[in-house]
Amino acid sequence: MSDRDRMTVPAPATDAPALGVVIPCYRQERFLPRTVAALEKALAGRTWRGAIVLAAPSAESAPLPELSARWQVIAPPVVRPLTPGGARMLGFSACGGDWVLFVDADVEVEGAWIERALATAAREPALGGLWGRIEEWFVDGDRERAGSRDLYRVGDHDHPSDYLATLALYRRAALLEAGGYDARLSSEEDFELGLRLRRSGQALRALTPLAARHWSAPRPSFGELLRRWRTGLCFGQGQVLRLYLGRPGFGPLLRRQGLNLGTLIAWLAGAAASAWTIARRDPSPLVAWAALVAAALLVMTARKRSMRLDLHALLAWTFNGFGLAVGLLQGPRRGMPSSTAEGAPC
Repeated sequence: MSDRDRMTVPAPATDAPALGVVIPCYRQERFLPRTVAALEKALAGRTWRGAIVLAAPSAESAPLPELSARWQVIAPPVVRPLTPGGARMLGFSACGGDWVLFVDADVEVEGAWIERALATAAREPALGGLWGRIEEWFVDGDRERAGSRDLYRVGDHDHPSDYLATLALYRRAALLEAGGYDARLSSEEDFELGLRLRRSGQALRALTPLAARHWSAPRPSFGELLRRWRTGLCFGQGQVLRLYLGRPGFGPLLRRQGLNLGTLIAWLAGAAASAWTIARRDPSPLVAWAALVAAALLVMTARKRSMRLDLHALLAWTFNGFGLAVGLLQGPRRGMPSSTAEGAPC
């Protein structure tokens, strides 16, 4: 029986583990050996238990690395990938722990940050959650090279944070009180959860030093844009706006989508200008629209100094803008609970 087909359920322990670890895996099995090894090293000597959630259909998964007895593998029989929030909450319900560390399958944690984060959690048990600066690294064939030194622009100092992503240490009680990750969202689940946590009075904080390294194929990538559309990740922006329509939190969510929404509006304006030109035989609106777009591209080129990066940014905002419209019209994924935890928003 393969790791993919097996769910290992440990015998009940008399004392709950101090820490739970959840790794949601979306076709990222090639990075798991690095992720698991870093966690085992950073948590050596501590009491913890981990859950790896294989979120994609079984036919799409690669073999797993050798795992210690601390891990259980959860492979739900799905025909389409679980949402990011759904996979995390499935692992959350299985791993135990007063604090739960969520680590994406392509993330290599830093032991020094883990030590400080757990010490902070023990010293300040009322905190809601912790994360830190994440470096971006690329695997390009046989080569490894650095990307951004601060993927989320967290900075090199301790400070309050609005949300946590990619690597997040949450207090279990705080996550339950807020309702957990919303499993109906195809993306934006991290930022949306941050809204609810802060509304419930939970403090989130970024800690130094370097927290982790995120590994991926080289980016920016045009293929990645297509993948995000095919898997529905582009739709989460609209799904969350529909959920929050008329509710507190809609404003911050809308501002977060400024570039995507602006690009969508620009394309719709271009379509309207084209329709006017055809109907009235008056090209002036279309010429004005084209001039504004050209001016914007010139400004982008002056800043980025790369036509390829300009094109990628424009396509990314376009995919996300139209994905926002699709998500807004379709709404959250049907058949998914708002959360696997109690108290999720409706």
